[in-house]
Amino acid sequence: MALIVQKFGGTSVGDAERIRAVADHVARTRMAGNDVVVVVSAMGKFTDDLIRLADDVSPTRPPRELDMLLTAGERISMALVSMALGARGVESASFTGSQAGIITDTDHTRAKILEMRPDRIREALAAGLVPVVAGFQGVSTERDITTLGRGGSDVTAVALASALGAAVCEIYTDVTGVFSADPRVVSRARRLAKVSFDEMMEIAATGGRVLMLRSVEFARRHSVPLHVRSSFTWEPGTWIVEEDPTMEEAVVSAVTDDVSEAKITVGGVPDRPGIAAKLFRELADRGINVDMIVQNTSEHGMTDISFTVAKTDLEVATIACEKVKGEIGAAQVTSDDNIGRVSIIGAGMKSNPGVTALMFETLSRNGINIEMISTSSIRISCVLRADRVEEAVRHLHTAFGLDAA
Repeated sequence: MALIVQKFGGTSVGDAERIRAVADHVARTRMAGNDVVVVVSAMGKFTDDLIRLADDVSPTRPPRELDMLLTAGERISMALVSMALGARGVESASFTGSQAGIITDTDHTRAKILEMRPDRIREALAAGLVPVVAGFQGVSTERDITTLGRGGSDVTAVALASALGAAVCEIYTDVTGVFSADPRVVSRARRLAKVSFDEMMEIAATGGRVLMLRSVEFARRHSVPLHVRSSFTWEPGTWIVEEDPTMEEAVVSAVTDDVSEAKITVGGVPDRPGIAAKLFRELADRGINVDMIVQNTSEHGMTDISFTVAKTDLEVATIACEKVKGEIGAAQVTSDDNIGRVSIIGAGMKSNPGVTALMFETLSRNGINIEMISTSSIRISCVLRADRVEEAVRHLHTAFGLDAA
């Protein structure tokens, strides 16, 4: 008998009919002889509705109270799923994140898990129950309710799977798995049967919208196999597992796109030690996550530093740069929110020359200019004009032979 953790996203529990379908699937999994722990997100767009309601009530949103408000969505889902299971003769019990023993730090709205104490979940399993756990939430070391940030239900599921020693963590969503590109952008994108943890981390970090990056990092660190599946078809999806050294990997597995970032350029900076350190320390102290960084070749002792940040952080990041502009001797600070990123990802890139050349040649042949470049051993990312990103994805998908037959 295997223990399986099944996580159901917002679309999977979006209404009464979908909740009944989830209960049917959990019941079938139990009938196959497996123990099941269920993790649920809030129904549909319920979290967005709560955020809008908070905005209507007050111009300020204290993080502690916002966490208390937003966790209501998952509590509603867990109770309804538990009721639906009962109607099918499956005994279950619902648990909030704190009841499930998810201990976090004190950083409201984006807390990180520090410790797992799932004693009550183990007791429920031992009693023959199906535990239904509210995702996205925990309790801090100061005994306050916290949330794990958007997509945090994935992290909840992986953390429980690790703590309980589950055979697999199944992530159910509205797509049938991980694709070679966004099917809305590339009509001939194909579902990938298997992806390595390293590849999935790059996909999640560069615009893949199926899994939250933190959940993949957690799964990789604790060796938790992931299976991304559709709750609408129930067919097998994509497995995310350790890389198999005995198998030859595809040179390029996926092409991703992201238009959620903006570029900031700090121009006319003296080219001397300590300048970049002071600039990026100011950004770090304000909680700004910097992605791609490019420093131009020095000319007459001066250079420009360009980097990308999330568009939601652009205003705060620009203020931070303006604050240190005088200290570091910069001439000006400019920003550009009309950019996008396209990336190619593949474990086989490590041992195949010519990938970079083909990517650049493909973009050049189609008149698409590259503004910034970033690489890792299995990824190449280029910043382009936002209105050319989707076109670039389609050309690259074809150039690397990823189009479905």
